[in-house]
Amino acid sequence: MTEPKRPTLRDIAQAAGLSKAATSYALRGLRGSDRTVARVQAIARDMGWSADPAARALAGGRSGNVAIIGSLGDLWRQGLAVMLSEALHQEGLFSAITDVDTSPVRERDALRSLPARRVDAAIVFPVDPSAPYWAEVPERIRLVSLGDALPHRPVARTVLFDNETGISTALNHLAGLGHRSVGLLAPSLPSTPGRPAQLLVEKLGAELGLDVVVGPSASSVAGAAEAAAILLALPARPTALLCLSDTLAFGAYRAARTRGLSIPGDVSILGFDDSELAPLVSPELTTFGWDETAIVAAAIESVVKDEAPASVAFRPEFLVRTSTGPCSAPPASP
Repeated sequence: MTEPKRPTLRDIAQAAGLSKAATSYALRGLRGSDRTVARVQAIARDMGWSADPAARALAGGRSGNVAIIGSLGDLWRQGLAVMLSEALHQEGLFSAITDVDTSPVRERDALRSLPARRVDAAIVFPVDPSAPYWAEVPERIRLVSLGDALPHRPVARTVLFDNETGISTALNHLAGLGHRSVGLLAPSLPSTPGRPAQLLVEKLGAELGLDVVVGPSASSVAGAAEAAAILLALPARPTALLCLSDTLAFGAYRAARTRGLSIPGDVSILGFDDSELAPLVSPELTTFGWDETAIVAAAIESVVKDEAPASVAFRPEFLVRTSTGPCSAPPASP
């Protein structure tokens, strides 16, 4: 005899005509009027809901634990990790966030610890997506990768970002402003293969006649300041810096100001991800925004639904602010 399907938080929310967040709060008696709390809890009892996520998970032979793993020095990723944790909580799941600090070794060790932690699934921001250790994760643990496919784990579900559209838009924007020498700040390590985004910058830059010089950087403001300082000290320094995250862009701001360069008069700076600080710095940062709510929803669906799409892609929104402007420097000598 087939065991009846256990109700989810979404099922109760639909029956109550409320959002999942409001339903979750009502189930725990934290928010809502007494009448709403009583109504939601009555619906849950009628549907056979257990308010204890651990009890529900154990009844189904699962732990209810989901790991969130990534290099979280980047401000945007930090915010996204918190959103993912809250969304998992609303689904009645437990989450633990692990920062691997741009280290493939720490990433490997975090993945190897998953079975002992009784983890059902892991949402990952891969440091080294091409590493063979992804194949070591037991098949029972569902992997959801944000930003990169995992060649050694082809069954992993992916939430991808349309980097080609973003980078093409960025380079065309800079070329249209007269820039011909562009520095690229990219988060990478010597042991990590070039990301598709970095390869796209070099390819599309060549097609536009741009001279692109790459500056590998740690995923932190301090690390980006050091990497940008090297680029800005070149004899024929770039007149624009394209940074593959806003965190790197903020480091570029620091490096430019340390050298007495104005933004965008002497150097234009363009970021990625539209962190909360992007419109607050001076000048306001030109960058690309993502629909974080939709990204989180897609990741959570990949965790909790067997029938979720194997891959989902998102396109960024270009947000032109005041950190980019016309190139005022004379062209570099050949």
